[in-house]
Amino acid sequence: MLDNRKMGDMPEITGKLVKSIIRVVFHDRRLQYTEHQQLEGWKWNRPGDRLLDLDIPMSVGIIDTRTNPSQLNAVEFLWDPAKRTSAFIQVHCISTEFTPRKHGGEKGVPFRIQVDTFKQNENGEYTDHLHSASCQIKVFKPKGADRKQKTDREKMEKRTAHEKEKYQPSYDTTILTECSPWPDTPTTYVNNSPSTAPTFTSPPQSTCSVPDSNSSSPNHQGDGVSQTSSEQLQPSATTQETQQWLLKNRFSSYTRLFSNFSGADLLKLTKEDLVQICGAADGIRLYNSLKSRSVRPRLTIYVCQEQPGSSLLQGQQQAAGSGAENGSGTPYVYHAIYLEEMVASEVARKLALVFNIPFHQINQVYRQGPTGIHILVSDQMVQNFQDESCFLFSTVKVENSGGIHIILK
Repeated sequence: MLDNRKMGDMPEITGKLVKSIIRVVFHDRRLQYTEHQQLEGWKWNRPGDRLLDLDIPMSVGIIDTRTNPSQLNAVEFLWDPAKRTSAFIQVHCISTEFTPRKHGGEKGVPFRIQVDTFKQNENGEYTDHLHSASCQIKVFKPKGADRKQKTDREKMEKRTAHEKEKYQPSYDTTILTECSPWPDTPTTYVNNSPSTAPTFTSPPQSTCSVPDSNSSSPNHQGDGVSQTSSEQLQPSATTQETQQWLLKNRFSSYTRLFSNFSGADLLKLTKEDLVQICGAADGIRLYNSLKSRSVRPRLTIYVCQEQPGSSLLQGQQQAAGSGAENGSGTPYVYHAIYLEEMVASEVARKLALVFNIPFHQINQVYRQGPTGIHILVSDQMVQNFQDESCFLFSTVKVENSGGIHIILK
């Protein structure tokens, strides 16, 4: 840790301590978006472990070392810029722990080591930002690291001199590059009560929003949040309605990630964007849900409830006609029932739903056959119904049980 001020710069920190926070964060954009889920998964597999620690016996000149149990990837300490100071860190996660198994070995994900330094404000709190710097790292087990370095050297040796100019030369020491602070407001970490999702800038230019593990969960929003008007997410949906849609469609693990997205924002994302943000499985599922169209039913039937006192024969004869009426001159009004499953229980469930009949009261569904016999409606019978068949139905109370039978005619 070196004080690289020019002569006369920032005299207010001369002879005083400053605070530095060291973090290990993701460099890859996809993992930045899902950092909370990635770290929660790591914590589940490694209970009690930390991603980052200070090696106190090796370090020199650091004072008042602190770690936050909710920030497994960060450590902080005070130090005097005028004195010799070195901080040795231990990164306990390896790059391949966040890589799909088929991409193991040297395909591990890159991390970033970032150091943010702050000076005291008027209240004596270390919240005034002084400097931030970072570098990209990959972490492997010893044999894996040796193999990685050997492979990289062999690849470079095979390149032409012109191609080598595109790459940085090898250095014995890595100098951290100055970057934007992470997070933008240091009080987020100090007070442990973040109000906004922290961001960090990874050189060269891209700034990515990273969800914070302590931010308030949209799962606990008030009951007053309005529901979206239909099953499909509308471009006009507000951020709250979009959150409700995500919860309703089993994407609760991404509500925090998309907490500031409106319906239009979410619908603008391409399939490739969603796969990169959410991973292949959930990304494709979310894309299909956003672009979903109603599934065509496997069978459609038209059903009308027979009114007491009407002539059954007349109703059956007129049902095929366009202007069917019952004996009192009232037209027969049919309801369309769409079956997604070709089973008898689905017929009973849809009849109960459309005609407000308590489903638990329906004992059996029969079909009236030749000479007035009652035939039990089975799954096989439903599978042999003709599409767009018309039925009148009546209900018969079952003695001593309080239930009913439904008779299709």
